[in-house]
Amino acid sequence: MLETIITSLISAGAAIIVCVINNMSQHKKLIAELDKKDALQAYRIEQLEKKVDKHNNLVERTYKLEERAGICEEKIKVSDHRIADLEKS
Repeated sequence: MLETIITSLISAGAAIIVCVINNMSQHKKLIAELDKKDALQAYRIEQLEKKVDKHNNLVERTYKLEERAGICEEKIKVSDHRIADLEKS
């Protein structure tokens, strides 16, 4: 009877040790996968930030161009009025 208990305890201890080793190995693999995913997400975010910067730069340039176009249109109107005034004289 005592031999059976000792054998059972040894078997249980060996099973627990195997489980602990297996869990540690799986944990290391999971951490490695998560690190890879984190690196990929960081890269994607960096690429998106670059795209956003380009877009924002384009928006700023478009706004400046529209502003300049408005100024040019105003200058043309003033010039047209001057020409019309000169033609009347």
